[in-house]
Amino acid sequence: MTISTSIRIDQKLYEQARDEALAEHRTIAGQVEYWAKVGRAALDNPDLPVSFIVESLGAMAEPRHESTPFAPRSRR
Repeated sequence: MTISTSIRIDQKLYEQARDEALAEHRTIAGQVEYWAKVGRAALDNPDLPVSFIVESLGAMAEPRHESTPFAPRSRR
């Protein structure tokens, strides 16, 4: 269930979110939510590179029917 809530943010952050949302085909709210998820995951996992977190969140968001099944390269 999604609850809609208004918040106040800095105008510059809003403009950055708007620009990034346009480039990433998200809504402004969706962009801010994405940044929040990445930030929360980074704080929860300080030993992981942010690029790994971003890629992992992207992979988790892919529909399962579009994902490539894991196939080990060799069986040792």
